[in-house]
Amino acid sequence: MSTITSEVIESIISQVIADKNLTVRPFSYDAANELITYGASRVGAVGPTCPPKYELARWIDHTLLKPEATARDIETICHEAKEYHFASVCINPTWVPLAYKKLRGYEPKVCTVIGFPLGSTFPEIKAAEAKLAIENGADEVDMVINIGALKSGDYELVERDIRAVVRAAHRHIVKVIIETCLLTDEEKVKACVIAKHAGANFVKTSTGFSKGGATVADVALMREAVGSQMGVKASGGVHSYEEACKMVEAGATRIGASASVAIVANNKQQPASTAY
Repeated sequence: MSTITSEVIESIISQVIADKNLTVRPFSYDAANELITYGASRVGAVGPTCPPKYELARWIDHTLLKPEATARDIETICHEAKEYHFASVCINPTWVPLAYKKLRGYEPKVCTVIGFPLGSTFPEIKAAEAKLAIENGADEVDMVINIGALKSGDYELVERDIRAVVRAAHRHIVKVIIETCLLTDEEKVKACVIAKHAGANFVKTSTGFSKGGATVADVALMREAVGSQMGVKASGGVHSYEEACKMVEAGATRIGASASVAIVANNKQQPASTAY
């Protein structure tokens, strides 16, 4: 597959962003049709309905990425993931074998992070890290883009970086962390378009280790940039059901949170655990 050109990226940006002071705005089907011209197939808005807590749990990556996390901490979040039926546990690579052991046969997946939290290493290293994580039981990988390369206008390197992980993941889910708090709106759109072109499954707002997390405006912008065929993960600063719902209504299809249990606490319906 060819590398996406700067001209195509700029054309898409001109349709997605009205001006540099972009705020959340209604989805335009006229704009969608024009985006399709540039390859953003089936662009669309996500429905605004937030699911009930017991269903929302299945959209949440139950996250523990603190460097001081212990084996007992990982076992605890795996237990919680099974109890509340979270989509996955998201943990540092060294804990993948333990999480795989604890979650094998249950619904929650094992998610880990690649090139985390800075993203400033070689594509080959990120690819090797993703491959090793999957060999040890990871189902999904969340990789950090080369932020400096994006801001320098080196889109070829950014795409090569993402594509290396996508290929190493070999059909496993790849989420691309663009670290929105460090980017302009134009750069956010560029990152989303490149991630989509490189074959990633999701774009993700934040690592949670920089100066800001997910915002409703960023989620809405990312959703409009990638269309309806790609996932958007809101991560960083989501602490309540109400905050999670705002992200979903803006277009998020996955939530990354360490406050997962608090978000879905007091479920009125709790499905029985299912092994497979």
